[in-house]
Amino acid sequence: MSRVYPFDDAATARAVIDDDGTLVEWNEGARRLLGHPPDAVLGRPAAELLAGAGFPAAPAGRRWEGTVGLRHRDGRTVSVWLLAHRRPPQEGRRGGWLVVTPLSGAQPPAADDPLAGAGLIQSPCAVAVYDGELRLRRMNAAMAAVVGLPEERIRGLRVAEIGGRPQSEELELAMLRVLTSGRAQDVRTSVYTTGEDRAHAWLARMAPVRDAAGRVRGVCLAAHDVTDSHRARERLQLVNEASGRIGSTLDVTRTAQELADICVPALADFVTVDLLDPEDYGGEPPARVTAPVTLRRAAHGSVIGGVPEAVTEPGRTERYPAGSPQADSLTAGRTIIASVAAGDMDEWLAWNTARGEQVRAYGIHSSMSVPIQARGLTLGVAVFTRHRSPEEFTADDRLLAEEITTRAALCIDNARRYSRERETALALQRSLLPRSLPRTAALDEVSSRYLPAARAGVGGDWFDVIPLSGMRVAMVVGDVVGHGIQASATMGRLRTAVRTLADIDLAPDELLTHLDDLVVRLSEESGDGSPGEVGATCLYAVYDPVSRRCALARAGHPPPVLLRPDGVPRLLDLPAGPPLGLGGLPFECAEVDLPEGAVLALYTDGLVQSRERDADASRELLCRALGRSSGSLDETCDHVLRALLPDGGAPDDVALLLARTRGLPPSQVATWDVPADPALVAPIRKQVVDRLDAWSLSEATFTAELVVSELVTNAIRYGSRPIRLRLIHDADTLICEVSDTSHTAPHLRRAKTFDEGGRGLLLVAQLTERWGSRHTADGKTIWAELPLFQEDR
Repeated sequence: MSRVYPFDDAATARAVIDDDGTLVEWNEGARRLLGHPPDAVLGRPAAELLAGAGFPAAPAGRRWEGTVGLRHRDGRTVSVWLLAHRRPPQEGRRGGWLVVTPLSGAQPPAADDPLAGAGLIQSPCAVAVYDGELRLRRMNAAMAAVVGLPEERIRGLRVAEIGGRPQSEELELAMLRVLTSGRAQDVRTSVYTTGEDRAHAWLARMAPVRDAAGRVRGVCLAAHDVTDSHRARERLQLVNEASGRIGSTLDVTRTAQELADICVPALADFVTVDLLDPEDYGGEPPARVTAPVTLRRAAHGSVIGGVPEAVTEPGRTERYPAGSPQADSLTAGRTIIASVAAGDMDEWLAWNTARGEQVRAYGIHSSMSVPIQARGLTLGVAVFTRHRSPEEFTADDRLLAEEITTRAALCIDNARRYSRERETALALQRSLLPRSLPRTAALDEVSSRYLPAARAGVGGDWFDVIPLSGMRVAMVVGDVVGHGIQASATMGRLRTAVRTLADIDLAPDELLTHLDDLVVRLSEESGDGSPGEVGATCLYAVYDPVSRRCALARAGHPPPVLLRPDGVPRLLDLPAGPPLGLGGLPFECAEVDLPEGAVLALYTDGLVQSRERDADASRELLCRALGRSSGSLDETCDHVLRALLPDGGAPDDVALLLARTRGLPPSQVATWDVPADPALVAPIRKQVVDRLDAWSLSEATFTAELVVSELVTNAIRYGSRPIRLRLIHDADTLICEVSDTSHTAPHLRRAKTFDEGGRGLLLVAQLTERWGSRHTADGKTIWAELPLFQEDR
């Protein structure tokens, strides 16, 4: 052992004996005492130096002291008092015993020695005085009680030799600084005292001892036991650390693991967190429970890697009977401390043999079960166990465990409530979103994705595809402000409203105006009556496959991206429009031409929100992702999400809708201008029959002829000129449309028995799959859809 002190090291005889009894160190003081040079004894058994019994072969405890007879080199026996310290194995050094005895200081100091008067012998404070070579000169009775050895035995030894532990060497270095600098110094350390199994915290106050001339002659060391205040400070620090580390997420399992991690090894060597399953109690944890109790392991932690003490793995359940610490703690609603020595766990360990084997294998001696309770509900139990630490749990440990567990219980309950609400909101969201998107003649392919927010949870994003009359299709994407069940419920109301407004064929800007009025009313119902309590954005588009034009309007929503068939993507420059819910502000509609096979991408802002880049950069990335994808729209959706959300999560929920357009060729559309003369209806019917024959739809001729006759006659009788008839067909549907410049909407009425008219629209409703009317800029259009079956083609 190398020394750093400029003093005579030979004033102490010192040797180190390895665990196998071999001498591995032998200093000059040992040679002076027994006469043996180092090369004569190193590597040989220490027992060869014993002249008789006295030194035990395997001393018990951390320290041994006693008088033994040792063989001198000249053959005589020397009776020597020895002090031996147990040195545990350290990195690069095997375990063994440090054996010392002083060679100087056997005589008491002279009466005029300045060091003798500095002892404060009767002081209740532990005081010791060391000379200029940092060897013990005097100490009082209080210090002797701390050391556990009388002054006359250890006088002349250094602190490191008296204590024999690394902390003693740290104290000695501090004393050297006091000796050389002449300035006082305080050192806090942790040292085992005689007869104690638990280390005490000490404040060592060191001051120089000066003679009459002011020269530093030694060091006075006063030791104060500050264990109580030190442990109180450690407990407070652990509680503060727990407040910051527990509850970092709203995940029940993660929060339970944080509770286990914070308590190992500061409070226990092995911690388990087991929670009740709310489903066993009707969905809500109970206030009190009765044995037996079924618990699910949520988390555990140990000072040993891999947590080998655990019998149950996380995620597994176990049934705990009465008499087990877990069940007893939960049924009593309070902390229970049990120890193996007291026999508190005998019945439990006899019943659970697997745990009994673990207790014996790892030396588990004490456990403390703390119920996890929050807001009047019992959530589970945390069990703290010790096996490496020799101390049993104390009342202070119980208070600390209860404080930390109470804080963790609130976080676990918050996470549980959040998870339950998130699952409910997600189920509501999924039920309100379309389970499948309809097939329409206007869209060749359509695909969608919805992702809830990674942290905030389910929001109010939605999308929809709505078939309209005339083979047109509406596409909508919206985003309700906020998250949770309320946002999902509001989303459901807005989606229903959009579908209702779409059924009456409103233009995109008119539809958003009505939707804005609805959001204002929702704000008045849910808040203090002021606008803005409920907010949303929306993009609504209507595509006509006949004209291949798309009308779009947006209310504070991100602009869509158009991917042309040549693979060039671009953002559509649309008037932004105000968000829904402000009230009284106009919305503008824009029209764009969509070539055959163009892809329209509608999305919510969660897709382009990122902490690493701004919205413009995200939209550019979206355009590049769309341009690089050449597969199906389903594959394109996945490619876009991977490109913009590489970690699979987003700060806000995401809705994405991709639609590839299809145009109807002119050969599938026929149009006639109808004279306003009932006598000319028959020629129109003849032309319709001829067109159906040309389309190979002769089987549908009878029904189509009746419907055309009724709609045209109705327009001539009640509408305004000009009147136009249009037939459109695809593989599944034949559509008849009659347009005029009157804004009066038709309606069904019940004809009386002897009425000559009034049955036309009733007949149309019976013959067709569906019918209706829509307002146009010039008037209105009455339309009817006839299904085409296989035999019709």
